[in-house]
Formats: sequence, structure tokens, C-alpha cells
Amino acid sequence: MTKGLMQKIDDASFASSTAKGAVLVDFFAVWCGPCRAMEPALELLSTELQGQVAFLQIDVDNAPKVTTQFQITSVPTLILFKDGKEVHRIVGLKDHDTLKKIILQHA
Repeated sequence: MTKGLMQKIDDASFASSTAKGAVLVDFFAVWCGPCRAMEPALELLSTELQGQVAFLQIDVDNAPKVTTQFQITSVPTLILFKDGKEVHRIVGLKDHDTLKKIILQHA
């Protein structure tokens, strides 16, 4: 599912991947239509915001620990972390401009 600067993570790498800096985590599922629809916007943002925000993806079906820990009940869910702490949560399909505005406001 990833092409650009987005990186896939799992339960084991989650904590270390989100520990420092601004990190947007895309909680997705391969069967999720809205997740696939939002992917191009996230890939574009990952290049536009390179060096400012890291972009990660975690498949909820393969990461039960983190999915439960953050109470992910619908996908897509995006969580913006800053130095390991959740600072903002976005649930549902959003367009590029909306995502960029939210990310820059909270990063």
C-alpha cells in the first residue's frame, strides 16, 4: 500500500517509531475503501511535509495490540503524535487540503 515516504510499522515497532518528533500514523485496513481513497493524499503530504512530519501506516488487522491500546474502532483513523504523545485524531476520509491544514496546525 505504501509508495512514497510513508513507512509501514507494526505492534513491535510502534513505540520506537512514534517516540520523537511529529509523526502521523495512518491506522488502515487493506479491505477499507476510504483508506485506499485517502492514500494518494497521504503519499503527497508525506513528500510535501518531508522533514517536518513522519508518515507511518499500521494495518489494524495485523496490529491488535496498538489498535486496542488506541481504541481504534473505525478506519481510516489518523493519529498525530508529538514526541510519543497523541496530540490530534482524525477519523474518516478527508481530502488533501483538510489533512494538511490539520497536520500543520498540530505538528
